[in-house]
Amino acid sequence: MTQSLVWIGLFLAALACLPMAVKRFRTRNPVGAYASDAQLKFVSAVAVGQHQKVVTVEAGPQGARVSLTLGVTAQNVTCLHVAPLGPTSAQGPVDALTHAAAVL
Repeated sequence: MTQSLVWIGLFLAALACLPMAVKRFRTRNPVGAYASDAQLKFVSAVAVGQHQKVVTVEAGPQGARVSLTLGVTAQNVTCLHVAPLGPTSAQGPVDALTHAAAVL
């Protein structure tokens, strides 16, 4: 009888700790932590009306990314423009400036 009460108590304690464990996991691993591998990247949004927005996103795999300009309303999403993105430079802006100064 006492052994079953101990098991019930341990189960209830583990059940009570579950929300804290989920919260800790979410704070340590935010949704955008793996943004470099993401297929879709939010760039910007501009409100055009009360329920209308123009949103720019980047989509696709790393070698063939495109920029999508979307019109978003409460009822639907319309593709306004598609532009391919060129390959990005491996150098960051600071490295590029350092390289340019070294060349001069």
